[in-house]
Amino acid sequence: MQKKGEIQVSGLTAGYHKKIVLDTIDAEMPKGRITVVLGPNGSGKSTLLKSIAGLCRKMAGEIYISGRRMEEYTQQELAQKMFYLAQSHPDSSIRTERLVLHGRFPHLSYPRRYNKEDYQCCERAMRQVGIIDQRDKNLGELSGGERQKAYLAMALAGQTEVLLFDEPTTYLDIQYQTELFRLLEELRDCGRTVVAVLHDLDYALRLADWIVLLQDGNVVIEGSPRQVWESGSIGEVFHVKTGCMVDEEGTKHYYFG
Repeated sequence: MQKKGEIQVSGLTAGYHKKIVLDTIDAEMPKGRITVVLGPNGSGKSTLLKSIAGLCRKMAGEIYISGRRMEEYTQQELAQKMFYLAQSHPDSSIRTERLVLHGRFPHLSYPRRYNKEDYQCCERAMRQVGIIDQRDKNLGELSGGERQKAYLAMALAGQTEVLLFDEPTTYLDIQYQTELFRLLEELRDCGRTVVAVLHDLDYALRLADWIVLLQDGNVVIEGSPRQVWESGSIGEVFHVKTGCMVDEEGTKHYYFG
């Protein structure tokens, strides 16, 4: 089998207990690109990311990471290769800097003690997302948006090649959403592979290099934003009318109604 993407899903069936959520799907996520997973609620977006991260039971099929079957990686190797950021996080009184340092855990050898490089990666990540001033605060003292940014910093501190984000804009207002999308573009430009579940269709179409569109646990279409848009599948899947306009700077904006 020729595996083109950094992540390749082949014949994947996955779900919870005996309930099938994803039904024999094929999909790919190209290396060094931003892949956005789209679909209505209940279509299997989060289940796809959890399956790739090894957090959801795989009933059938294969998942390849960099051409290797997922099972061929040790847990530590996979953690060094890929980071999964869930859409919700448990309440915690942990200090912000300590949380971000957790992103370095897969790189620690026994005895597990943080070194100078770990602290440097942590500080760089906090500066990158704009929470360096909150480093000594407990998470409980932060706003919802600041907490989300702290978890994003933890993801960046690990310096993994692959980043999986499940609705990363949760709790972020428009300004911070825009900052996040710029950050994802920076990560891509540095050669990182980003896979994100997003709800904002306009941003998704403008941000993505590749789109996987799901419905009822199946892949409706995957391809470039242009291919997906021109197929008309988004309007059909979301049951909306679609349109596109170009502003004075030549930027496309997509609208739905």
